Amino acid sequence: MAKLLARAGAASRRDVERLIEAGRVALNGQTLTTPAIKVEPGDILTVDGEVVTEAEPARLFRYHKPVGLLTSHKDPQGRPTVFEHLPAGLPRLISVGRLDINSEGLLLLTNDGGLARALETPQTGVVRRYRARAYGRTNQAKLDTLKNGITVEGVHYGSIEATLDKAKEGPQGSNLWITVTLTEGKNREVRRVLEALGLKVNRLIRLSYGPFALGTLGAGEVEEVGPRVIREQLAQHIAPQNLPAGDRPLWKPKGKPAAGPRRGAVELDRRPARAGKPPSRRPDGGPKRSAAEGAPAPAKKTYKAGWAKPKKKPVIAKTGGAKRAGPKPPRGGPKRG
Repeated sequence: MAKLLARAGAASRRDVERLIEAGRVALNGQTLTTPAIKVEPGDILTVDGEVVTEAEPARLFRYHKPVGLLTSHKDPQGRPTVFEHLPAGLPRLISVGRLDINSEGLLLLTNDGGLARALETPQTGVVRRYRARAYGRTNQAKLDTLKNGITVEGVHYGSIEATLDKAKEGPQGSNLWITVTLTEGKNREVRRVLEALGLKVNRLIRLSYGPFALGTLGAGEVEEVGPRVIREQLAQHIAPQNLPAGDRPLWKPKGKPAAGPRRGAVELDRRPARAGKPPSRRPDGGPKRSAAEGAPAPAKKTYKAGWAKPKKKPVIAKTGGAKRAGPKPPRGGPKRG
């Protein structure tokens, strides 16, 4: 029951259990006292008297998390959270993994808890890529030792690929840019591993998560992943009945133009026909008329008495010169000496 209500977006699993304990959830008119109830097709489930609609297909969003937001729905300390700062109109979402409050970059959001868990678990082997700015001194040889794994304060981290991209020497150390690629994604893994090498990370950006990249997404912006991409990239992690069918428009933030027609949709071509191309069609099926077709001929310009008419421009001959008026000059003439 808790899983079903959470999947339908009513609340989180823990909150659903609290709703059931408070007697606010009913199945076919009977108040529930335990979440261990199986719901059959055709059953009517209500929360506070309102019918819970069928769960949406799996949806996925790319979000550029800025620094200063906690990846959580609620924070006892009152710190700002990611979900408090999401744009209006989004469904209830959960994060795929986390980014700590001082990290930024790509954060995937979904309405499917099963999909989130599948992408988070190390057994799936989803690759995460980060760009870290650190202070200290190191070289590529030291970074290459991370490929064999490392244990920090009793926690073992698996193979990590780290590449030294840039180093700027200073009086007391170097400012470094390092690209880090890993598959586990344990709590603060990049920071702790680089600190074990004597580096202090002062900026951390997640560039990609699996096949999804941060790209040009601005800080705080959200973009929904299309259903075709979800089916192609994530079908093995989603229950067949939860796969999107592509029969609804993608979410767009207010103030931005809506997405164009889906593949297969009919769109009228409103551009004038060009030479060598068949004419466009009107909604009634006939050929689209050009702007000049059917328009009245322009009226002949008249001049008032006493006005000088404009002179005709000379006609350019094929040889490149202008044709002379009057008879042609006789051929021949005095021979040159």
